[in-house]
Amino acid sequence: MGFVSSSNSQVKWRDLRVVGVEDGGFSRASLRSDGQRALLVCVLLHGMWVLDFRVDRILVDGLDASERLSGMLRGLCFDVVMLAGVSFAGFNLIDPSLVFEEFGKPVIVISRTKPDNLAVRNALVRHFDDWRVRWSIFEKIGPVFEVVSLPNEPPLYVEVVGSDVSWASGLIRALTAVCRVPEPIRVARLIARGLTHKG
Repeated sequence: MGFVSSSNSQVKWRDLRVVGVEDGGFSRASLRSDGQRALLVCVLLHGMWVLDFRVDRILVDGLDASERLSGMLRGLCFDVVMLAGVSFAGFNLIDPSLVFEEFGKPVIVISRTKPDNLAVRNALVRHFDDWRVRWSIFEKIGPVFEVVSLPNEPPLYVEVVGSDVSWASGLIRALTAVCRVPEPIRVARLIARGLTHKG
């Protein structure tokens, strides 16, 4: 795992239109029923300004997250996608490589905690007959880097498709304001959690 603490200036970072992607929670109790769904939210920011957001539902532990995200991205004018991890609604995985291939825009995967791919692989093998399909998404992503978004804060763990980590680090730092998580993902999380019914 590499380590990057970028000191790039914010010169043109905030001119970019960045999509942040997060999911809503789901009730553990309701997992006994088939077809449980969770919200998937993408929010479009220009600098720190929210321009648009879109919401869809994805199957908990399903395989429709990449397709649903692609549908939401179509028609949006954006430069970058920031994903809050790869797994949404349990183990419904968004494939960053597919998103990059379809739209030709860099995809930055951001995790608050250090990814443990061995544990993920073991969980996939244990719980899914199609684990090889799901695991292939992780295999396509590049190395994990530590990026310090705010001084004196723990690092974020970042993977980048379609660009390099130095560039991604500069963008993350420029769009980080309230906490160590950049605004596109933080705002997407607020919307997703706010729209998710509790219970």
